[in-house]
Amino acid sequence: MIAEVFNLRKIMIPAILAALTAIFYVNMNNWNHTGDVVIYGINMSHMITVDHFSVAFSGLSILLAAFIFILSHDYYKNEQHHLSDYLSILLFILCGALALFSFSNMAMLFLGIEIVSISLYIMAGSRRFDVRSNEAGFKYFLLGSFASGFLLLGIALIYGTSGSFIMQQISVYAMSGNVSPLFYLGMLLMIIAMLFKVAAVPFHFWSPDVYEGAPALITTLMSTLVKVAVFAAFYRLILLCFTGSFSYAQDILAIVTAATIILGNVVALSQQNVKRLLAYSGISHAGYMLLTLLSINGGNAAALFFYSTTYSLATLGAFTLAIPVFAAMHSEQVDAFNGLGKKHPLMAAMLTISMLSLAGIPPFAGFLGKYYIFSEAIISGQVTLTLIAIINSIIGVYYYFKLILAMYTKPANESIPEPTPAFWLVAGVCVAGGIILGIFPNALITLLQ
Repeated sequence: MIAEVFNLRKIMIPAILAALTAIFYVNMNNWNHTGDVVIYGINMSHMITVDHFSVAFSGLSILLAAFIFILSHDYYKNEQHHLSDYLSILLFILCGALALFSFSNMAMLFLGIEIVSISLYIMAGSRRFDVRSNEAGFKYFLLGSFASGFLLLGIALIYGTSGSFIMQQISVYAMSGNVSPLFYLGMLLMIIAMLFKVAAVPFHFWSPDVYEGAPALITTLMSTLVKVAVFAAFYRLILLCFTGSFSYAQDILAIVTAATIILGNVVALSQQNVKRLLAYSGISHAGYMLLTLLSINGGNAAALFFYSTTYSLATLGAFTLAIPVFAAMHSEQVDAFNGLGKKHPLMAAMLTISMLSLAGIPPFAGFLGKYYIFSEAIISGQVTLTLIAIINSIIGVYYYFKLILAMYTKPANESIPEPTPAFWLVAGVCVAGGIILGIFPNALITLLQ
């Protein structure tokens, strides 16, 4: 914002990337310095706690944010007069995400979610003269406001019954054996709000419309960094706060998980818009990640982290390669990719690898991501849900291959998309990461074990 005042737009993104590099270093340096964040000798009412979980997920989110900023240089080349606004809001989203990885107080959880949500309402509707973008921002704002209301009411009920906002003290109350029915109601309201934020069935309706209407770069951000941040917050909330009383909501969550996996995969089969297809793909992946909540034991945080990393890399890679096609063809339909394998074989090959990783095809990292999550679920006794997930993963292969078949079996389109060096860089790192983690997964899976 200061750079904008002095008309130094060219240094904005390099300065942000340099700062993110420094922040990434500071974050990883906290690996061996865990505990409450203390400022000037005050523990800030136990607002934020640094642990291996928060350090690992914060590192992932900073990396994903850096990729988004690299892409934004070319994506917003025709909107330089708004560049500082967009970059500032994207930084706010990262700040909210970092709060969600390390909160130890209900107030910080609410602040983190609101910082992310309000920023996204603005970014989803940031194309003022695009009706679809206006619709996306308005729908997301209205429905997101209801979800925030549920979350706030749930927090109020939990505070009223337990007498504390601090996670550790709430957990002690939950395991005391003398729990008020209002506490369970508050817990259910909070779970409903979090299910909305991760686009789980039946609170998923906003997701395809918002993904389709929002600018493609914001859709990329929502389907990677934001989804990972909210899921990590959901996991942390259940693990640190509701473990003692989670059995009260476990059956409901099991039904939601099954419905999310089935609906996400089945509805995606009929989608012709690539952004909507990836939205329903994201819903199905939300169902897979919900399995970690049903088998929560603290040990499966490693499986969630590995899955989040592989899913984010594959999704980011797919969007990075799809955005130039959208721009060249002025279309977001599957047929915009017709014949891409003949016109641009390297681009088509990289997009194919991203799709195969999302589908969970070996030897790519997406396969091991599903393997670790399904293994943890089976060990925890969720055999039926795991079978449903495996069957639907097989069904899901079809709609990923829809795009692959269009690239290699259909007549080529006339327009040829030409990704810029920034897009090649991000896509290359994502695809390489998907391959390397598929061969050497221990580099990540051992971090949180």
